[in-house]
Amino acid sequence: MPAPSSPQAALGRAVKGRRQELGLTQEQLSLRSELHQRWISNVETGKRNPSYSSIRRLANGLDLGASELIARAERIEVAQARPPHLDRST
Repeated sequence: MPAPSSPQAALGRAVKGRRQELGLTQEQLSLRSELHQRWISNVETGKRNPSYSSIRRLANGLDLGASELIARAERIEVAQARPPHLDRST
């Protein structure tokens, strides 16, 4: 599994977070995005590095544009790379 702050892991957390915001199961997202449920699970756990085409399908299933899904992943990645003493949210 990739390191916690890897882009792959951050994308997985962004996908899972948005899916949960929408109240969707992986199976429901699978149907909406026309991607296999197991594949979605592997993305969410950082085990898959999806292609641009797959990111677009995934984002569509999450009611987002691909750029917004990637932006969410980038925010997660940056936040996790920040040393705890610089985190101003606490």
